[in-house]
Amino acid sequence: MDDLTGLPMAAVQLTGHGSFDKLVYRRDVPIPALADEEVLVAVAAAGINATDINTRIGWYGQPAGESGQIAEGNWSGGAMRFPRIQGADVCGHVVACGASVDQRLLSRRVILPALLRFSKLKPGECWLGTDCDGGFAQYVAVSARDAHPIDSQLEDVELAALPCSYSTAENLLHHASVAAGDRVLITGASGGVGFAAVQLARLRGAEVIAVVAAPKAAALRAWAARTIDRDADVVKALGAESVDVVVDLVGGPAWPQLLNVLTRHGRYTTSGAIGGPHVELDLRKLYLKDLTFFGCTYQPAIVFGNLLAYLARGQIKPRVARTFPLDEIVLAQQEFLAKRHIGKLVLVPPPV
Repeated sequence: MDDLTGLPMAAVQLTGHGSFDKLVYRRDVPIPALADEEVLVAVAAAGINATDINTRIGWYGQPAGESGQIAEGNWSGGAMRFPRIQGADVCGHVVACGASVDQRLLSRRVILPALLRFSKLKPGECWLGTDCDGGFAQYVAVSARDAHPIDSQLEDVELAALPCSYSTAENLLHHASVAAGDRVLITGASGGVGFAAVQLARLRGAEVIAVVAAPKAAALRAWAARTIDRDADVVKALGAESVDVVVDLVGGPAWPQLLNVLTRHGRYTTSGAIGGPHVELDLRKLYLKDLTFFGCTYQPAIVFGNLLAYLARGQIKPRVARTFPLDEIVLAQQEFLAKRHIGKLVLVPPPV
């Protein structure tokens, strides 16, 4: 293919922390230039994640205080550089290769990990769509070593529902060493990460209990051994010290109940706090029950490797709730915040 560098593409730029007006859809963003070790990926689909919204509103920064001013920050702990093209879930096709890249990658369908291991910016620590431009565009440039060819019967929009949510879920289970025979309670089980965690815990042979809003429970029953209403008292529903692992994506005021249902030597793992980031911890509960807590953001290489293996064996199938054209990103984020969906919302850029 001819060199596309500098030609205009459609993209959504995040221009600062704030409301939806900070998301600017443009058709004149320059297609990125390629380094020798990079490939240019034509984006077929890009999933929406909570981190897109949290980064936009400055949720990861320090509390804004009484002034109400939005704090700066991103989910990897640093300040954002604007404008930024977000989008950590990407499926697409390689349309150009740098000088040192194996040309056999051309035209291959690929998925990209949310954590880029071979980025020229922050090797091993670059988060796609946060530290560098991501998939809310027609094209994205990444190291060829971060573009993983996929032979799968899944559609592009299904594959775009996988990298960030499923790697986050797999990372939670990996850290907590979830194995066959474990009884696992998963909060926020109808969201992208929660639904993935239910599938992946079941794949590991665990008994899965999904905490979910009652209208969404039926969709989880094919994977979970049991569902519990999100407003229920989990201790009354399950009994004290009855769960080996809690995978928590919610937090909030009901959080102490999660420690009460954990058995002695239980494991608690979290990567979200949609119900509220501040919780009350009785330290006696932590040390007298010999509990172990895992906070999960950074992902070891085995996590994405596991996902690729599951895909190759046809063991996972992401659930896509709805797709939107890229220029309807505001509507898509509003739908995401309404929390009426189960699974993932996915953006589709204009064809190239």
